[in-house]
Amino acid sequence: MINSILNLFDLSAILSLLFQSQEAPIEAIKLFGIKLINPTDFWSLILRFSLNLGVTYILIRLIYFKTNKRKDYFFIYFLMSTVVFLICFMLGNVKIELGFALGLFAIFGIIRYRTDPIPIKEMTYLFLVVGVAIINALSNKKVSYAEMIFTNMAILGLTWYLEKVWMTKQLTTIRINYEKIELVHPSKREELIEDLKERTGLDIKEVSVSRMSFLRDTARLMVKYKPKS
Repeated sequence: MINSILNLFDLSAILSLLFQSQEAPIEAIKLFGIKLINPTDFWSLILRFSLNLGVTYILIRLIYFKTNKRKDYFFIYFLMSTVVFLICFMLGNVKIELGFALGLFAIFGIIRYRTDPIPIKEMTYLFLVVGVAIINALSNKKVSYAEMIFTNMAILGLTWYLEKVWMTKQLTTIRINYEKIELVHPSKREELIEDLKERTGLDIKEVSVSRMSFLRDTARLMVKYKPKS
């Protein structure tokens, strides 16, 4: 019985490993056939993870959150980025880099958090954090750190420009169900805009009627307003 237990755990091999570990380099130490540490891969993980976390922080905290103020998505984006990065990095040595990356996008496209539909803008940011995580995790030795950093900076720069510069010059469109149908008349357009400004607090520039119901005395309005910077 005792002999079988000793054979099972291979106690002699473990003891010899402990005594030889002082002479052997740390990367040569193995436990149950797995290296205790691979310094090159370990420091690569630390460097890439730090880069990915920094880029995600700038993308979500400094660009997205300052404009949208959605704490629920703020939480989701950081966890999604971290988990996707670690999954991709851990499986990066398997010869499925491209197929694996495309498979991740397909999975997220199918799931889409169907219990709570995500707006198109938030879905775009989700695509960004997943894409950045995959780029930082799966870039192989043929891609230099300079190229990887440039790619991340290009994504950040383009996102910042579109969010902070280009979008502030564009009008945002919303749909409103409006009950004062008498103000929909073209001759009362100014009264309609002023009423909408007072009730919504938005800087409304254009109003158009997309649908009317005289049975319910309501109208569906397409309202274009200038977002606050």
